[in-house]
Amino acid sequence: MLFALTFSPLPARAAEGVEITRASLEHSDAGYRLVISFAFDLNRGLEDAIMRGIPLYFTTDVELTRPRWYWLDEKIVDTSQTIRISYDVLTRQYRAAISGGLQHSFNTLEDALSLVKQPGRWQITERGVLKPGETYNLAVRMGLDIGRLPKPFQVNALNNSDWRLSSDWKQFNFKAE
Repeated sequence: MLFALTFSPLPARAAEGVEITRASLEHSDAGYRLVISFAFDLNRGLEDAIMRGIPLYFTTDVELTRPRWYWLDEKIVDTSQTIRISYDVLTRQYRAAISGGLQHSFNTLEDALSLVKQPGRWQITERGVLKPGETYNLAVRMGLDIGRLPKPFQVNALNNSDWRLSSDWKQFNFKAE
């Protein structure tokens, strides 16, 4: 069963940001899986960094809460997934790995970024965690994780807007079944 979240894609995207163009939750026998798509372009500085062998890390953060009238919202899920994109100058191939898992090789940077822009279905909660009929809030964001860059580049990234690539938190409501 597929649950569409309440938002519509924006027709244009900011030059420096990441836009969430599609988001939905799928209910399966194993639990709930997030299906999400992003739209963004790497600027020249980030492309050059990859070509020089600096890996880039793109992290997607997800928070799932259940609103409560008598207390703070109950946090059900607080998780993240990181995709690492790198370039191997010897083989002239781009490599992408999701959260330290298997690496995939790609011939072009655009092909490698397609894994970031449209990651596979990501299970965010186990079966039975969400109560049928309850309304939940889902918040999602994605961006370049400068904390995982080599130390000299972290300092540069803090002072250089070329290294800032992220989305705002997008919040959605849905009813579990």
